[in-house]
Amino acid sequence: MGRVIVTGVRAAARIVARDDGRGGTALPVLEGDGPLALRRIRATGSEARVMLVGAMSGPLGGDHFAVEAGVESGARLRVGSAAATIALPGQAKGESRYDVRLTVAEESELHWLPEQLISVCGSDLRVTTRVDLAGSARLVLREEQVLGRVGEEPGRLTSRLTLRIGGRTVLVQELACGPGAPGGWDGPAVLAGHRAVGQLVVVRPEFTREPPAARMLGECAALAPLAGPAVLVTAVAADGLRLRRVLDEALATLG
Repeated sequence: MGRVIVTGVRAAARIVARDDGRGGTALPVLEGDGPLALRRIRATGSEARVMLVGAMSGPLGGDHFAVEAGVESGARLRVGSAAATIALPGQAKGESRYDVRLTVAEESELHWLPEQLISVCGSDLRVTTRVDLAGSARLVLREEQVLGRVGEEPGRLTSRLTLRIGGRTVLVQELACGPGAPGGWDGPAVLAGHRAVGQLVVVRPEFTREPPAARMLGECAALAPLAGPAVLVTAVAADGLRLRRVLDEALATLG
């Protein structure tokens, strides 16, 4: 009997949002395959809303998922997910990958608000998020990672976020946690024993004139203005519920 070679799943999803000329936002492209299913849900005002629904477990070891969203001039889009993404070990060897590419044109707006990503013991996932904004675009982006399910150690998780505004890079941030990550990731200078970590990026053209001041938001979160019309909130918490509360409160303070 020949040897069975196990390979990971490849899946992609793509969204294009476009001003419909009638005060709303159309979705001329809304397509996904494999475990990445997209569903349009009830809109509010001029904003189109899309839900990412996981049709299969994963990503598992060796999987490669990719999601792309483009918001054209004058359109407004909000994207969420129906449930948490759970990174699991799989039969295929090597790390799994989850790539997100977001493009937001002039005078348009994107709210990217997925549910939490949970890194299960034995998994190995690399997440890369790249956001390209025009100078007058607006953005709210939330990322949340939970390291391990209740009572278990986390898997290996590497998350990298790159933000460009008007062709200029204003943020490149990477965090690696779990087995095999650089030493000190769980020390007082990084997570300090917390098991949930997240960040909130808010981009508004008016921040160019009146940038929010850098400040602590309680004991475990900080707000920092970026070199552009943007702010970054970084937070750690004991669990995902507390992390969400901190990030929601931070967004509320920004108005």
